[in-house]
Amino acid sequence: MYWETVRLDWNDGDDVATLTIDRPDALNALNVETLEAMVDALSEAEANDARALVLTGGGDDAFIAGADIAHMKDLSVEEAREWVELGHTVADAIEAFPAPTIAAVNGYAFGGGCEMALACDLRIAAESAVLGNTEIDLGIIPGWGATQRLPRIVGDETARRMIYLGKRLDAESAAEVGLVGEVVPDDDLEDVVDDLAGRIAAKPATAIRAAKQSINQQYEGSKTSGLAYEKRAFAGLFGTPDQREGVEAFLEDREPEFE
Repeated sequence: MYWETVRLDWNDGDDVATLTIDRPDALNALNVETLEAMVDALSEAEANDARALVLTGGGDDAFIAGADIAHMKDLSVEEAREWVELGHTVADAIEAFPAPTIAAVNGYAFGGGCEMALACDLRIAAESAVLGNTEIDLGIIPGWGATQRLPRIVGDETARRMIYLGKRLDAESAAEVGLVGEVVPDDDLEDVVDDLAGRIAAKPATAIRAAKQSINQQYEGSKTSGLAYEKRAFAGLFGTPDQREGVEAFLEDREPEFE
């Protein structure tokens, strides 16, 4: 499929998909067209069995600078509800994507852009990246998940300070609070992310999917229900080709050859 503001590219092995927000002249700000295209692109990547998905921004300046503020300026309450639902649809689709997702934060990631990074499983930032939930300075609050996802990642106190103050963090500061897992030189970001995505994609896909679903259960209900899900997922992997291959390779002291 072709979209005006989004690209979906595949690596040579056709198992890692890269979803690029391609509005560099607008610092990759998210408008309705782009959000709807992201939904389609995520569906296509899932349908084609991506074993890892990278989310990044086009151009040299921004990951996703935020939501389209011009679009938001005169929204009614009902229109704001529709707008916030669309953003949630995208963020939730990223979080629920069957394979691990990696945010390659290559520049500004403010407001809704930061929220899309929060929805990813892993975040790697270029040294020049700046991240923050800056909505408070517009007289609003984060609306695409940050009030729930940010505290889980950086802790309650840090999340409240970031949201209440609209605080912007450079890449190193973001790493210090756990907002990103790794900071790399700008010129190395693509290679580092490609390497990580490739290593994840080389793991047994069924087990990776089960691991992601089990981890995500901690946000869906009680600890007891999450542990019950983990037990079911663990047992269900036994007898699969990858489980048998992994055990046999370990016992035979060789590298496994997963499907």
